[in-house]
Amino acid sequence: MTGSSTVNWPSLQVSDWTDTRETLHMWTQIVGKVRMAHAPLVNHWWQVPLYVSPRGLTTSTVPYRSGAFEIEFDLLDHRFEIRSSNTGTRGFPLRPMTVAAFYSQVMDLLDQLGIKAPIRPVPNEVDPAIPFAEDHEHASYDTEAVTLFWRQLLQANRVVGEFRSHFVGKVSPVHFFWGGMDLACTRFSGRPAPEHPGGVPNCGDWVMVEGYSRELSSCGFWPGGGEEGAFYSYAYPAPDGFAEQPPGPEGAFYSTEFQQFLFPYEAARTAPDPDRAVAEFLHSTYEAAANLGHWDRPALEDDPMRWHGTPATTGSDGI
Repeated sequence: MTGSSTVNWPSLQVSDWTDTRETLHMWTQIVGKVRMAHAPLVNHWWQVPLYVSPRGLTTSTVPYRSGAFEIEFDLLDHRFEIRSSNTGTRGFPLRPMTVAAFYSQVMDLLDQLGIKAPIRPVPNEVDPAIPFAEDHEHASYDTEAVTLFWRQLLQANRVVGEFRSHFVGKVSPVHFFWGGMDLACTRFSGRPAPEHPGGVPNCGDWVMVEGYSRELSSCGFWPGGGEEGAFYSYAYPAPDGFAEQPPGPEGAFYSTEFQQFLFPYEAARTAPDPDRAVAEFLHSTYEAAANLGHWDRPALEDDPMRWHGTPATTGSDGI
């Protein structure tokens, strides 16, 4: 393993930052719900996630009346900022504080900026679901751990983004879902799926019905699994024989507990070529879903380098 791999793919033990991760999870839910309140529905809730930014996590541009705003967690300088096109910028330092205190400060900043935030102030996909204004339990913020987590996300976002580029069918952005606190990207076959049974804690079944209304193969990175988090891949509906397919590379396996393929982050981090190892996992597990599910792969896939070397890509002509 090279020195650059050690820096780029940092080690972060799940057990070392559990309290901070659970606090940050609730903070991102608050921000995600604010975005959700002002963005129109897009396929399978694509309007609600956050995105990896050069400094942390951001809502990206959220339309508001005749203007827009953006909310960002700066996980390098550890600041929280809301930037409005009409009323300026407000923020505060990220430090140890309760979810209740964070919620109060965020709502106050939005009020100062003239942004209404009609959210349901209770977290989703967790049990118990403590209302934000009453959550004095989660209050940790380890700056070093949070920055390492963001650096993990940078790597996952980049490699999953490259994987995404091989698909020309319907495919989601690479985005951070604050409900499960995972980075995800989903490909679709183009066919409808059976109605999802729901059953996710503190999340209406109708939410899952919308999210899984089309046949899909989904992958991403989850910071709460295994020793240092894990890359994952699953299919809905899972075709017959999916769980028995051999995933690559060494270290990847099918989890009967989670009903999906997992590739431990530490196995990727310590591989001779982490990018190649993760790419192999993503491609092999997608191919298992697509081949067994009889997807129209020639129509859905293409080479992302198909225009490489043309005048348009060398700057001598075109765009």
